Amino acid sequence: MAPLLYTLLRGRGGEGELFDSEGKSLRPFTVWQGFLIGWASGVVWYLGTCYWIYPVMHVYGRLPGVAATLITIAFCIYMGLHHGAFAALVVTMARRSTTGNRRPLLLAPVFWTAIELFRDRVIGDPWNPLGGAQIDNIPFARMSQVTGVYGLSFAVMLVNCALVAAILLRGQRRKNLLVATAAAAIALQIGMFAKPAPFTATRQAVLMQENVPLLDQPEWTPRYFDQTISELVKQSVEAAPRDNNPGLIIWPESPAPFFIADPRLQQWLVAMAQDKNSYLVIGSLGETQDANGKQRLLNSALVMDPRGNMVGQYDKIHLVPFGEYVPFQNLLFFANKLTREVGDFARGSQRKVFDLGGTHAGVFICYESIFPDEVREFTANGAQVLINISDDLWYGETGAPAQHLQMARMRAVENHRWILLATNNGTTASIDPLGRVVKQAPRNVRTALVAPFSPETEVTFYSRYGDVFAWACVIISLLAVFVRWRYRATTMIEVRPA
Repeated sequence: MAPLLYTLLRGRGGEGELFDSEGKSLRPFTVWQGFLIGWASGVVWYLGTCYWIYPVMHVYGRLPGVAATLITIAFCIYMGLHHGAFAALVVTMARRSTTGNRRPLLLAPVFWTAIELFRDRVIGDPWNPLGGAQIDNIPFARMSQVTGVYGLSFAVMLVNCALVAAILLRGQRRKNLLVATAAAAIALQIGMFAKPAPFTATRQAVLMQENVPLLDQPEWTPRYFDQTISELVKQSVEAAPRDNNPGLIIWPESPAPFFIADPRLQQWLVAMAQDKNSYLVIGSLGETQDANGKQRLLNSALVMDPRGNMVGQYDKIHLVPFGEYVPFQNLLFFANKLTREVGDFARGSQRKVFDLGGTHAGVFICYESIFPDEVREFTANGAQVLINISDDLWYGETGAPAQHLQMARMRAVENHRWILLATNNGTTASIDPLGRVVKQAPRNVRTALVAPFSPETEVTFYSRYGDVFAWACVIISLLAVFVRWRYRATTMIEVRPA
């Protein structure tokens, strides 16, 4: 972030000195100019990290290449507005500041954290928060047990601000601050080399990586359905540990038409649960009626006990826009076509915790893993282990599955919980409470991963209280903008001629 901050505070430049003795730009940008610079930076940011939207829309959404390109660009332009808002706030604080560029640099981490929370709670797309880049820095990442990932974003931005402050200064003060900033960055990053002792795993689960291809409904003939589910059951049973304790078998979210009410599916699952004396968590499709009596699908996780009895089901609450429903269908020209491809799912309403033989498990589905506050609710409700079932087949061979895994790992750290991540084609993994991938299946193969885990009972500050730190940044940001606005209004009144 340092190049963006330096550009905003450097101003338009020109002949001679660019800064006064306090490091204040002599030709500052207007707020509008700062917004445009930040916006352009944001568009590049999202084009580089979310380029995978194009293959999702084109290959799996089956939209024409032109339409998929336009959607990808529109998404990046829209999301880039957050960078624009951040830049506008920084420039607002820099203009007419009596303390040089110190005030905006002190407030920049606060502004950034507030905007990341805004993306989460208002926009509903907190994909790739800045702090997520520190997931492999174990000592540093553990700060998220108090502040959530947004506290890490704050810290990363703070180091960037210190670097920019050093560059803006002159003489010996620049050298001193550069040395101090470099030392702080090295001290923080040296945690990458920390290797804490592994957690002791007391249990094992079978994570079935189904590797089921995306097929049209007519291609799922009864014969193909029975063949597929027979192979999945066989591999799950063969991989299950041989002991007398109730086991745990998890199947992911997948494009297979596994309807909960289907007697064929139930027959196979009951036999598997009884044969291996195991609890089952099965990615499947539920059905419900909306207020108008229309039949709607639910993206669900079915839970069975070792006797084949249905314990319950978790219905996905946070649906994927343009993946499981299409917002503003009446306004978007491609909505009807896309809805036919991805479906129109109903939402669940309760974040349930299931008792799996004395181990309390919270189950969430796919995209829900990117929302810190929503996942922490499972732990706050008593979950001792977290189960995430997902179908990352939609992302194709892009960077999205690795990004998705990174965010799931951060949820493990925030809540100090093992996460059992079962996906359709990768990245199926067991993640320990420090966010380390303990065991992982290879991508794009049908396999059963025997994944170690343990129930954990420690409740972190973040699990209990949520985004207190991020909300504090929101309040400070609002107060700073209000004070700046009041100061400007008072100044204008004082200089107005009588």
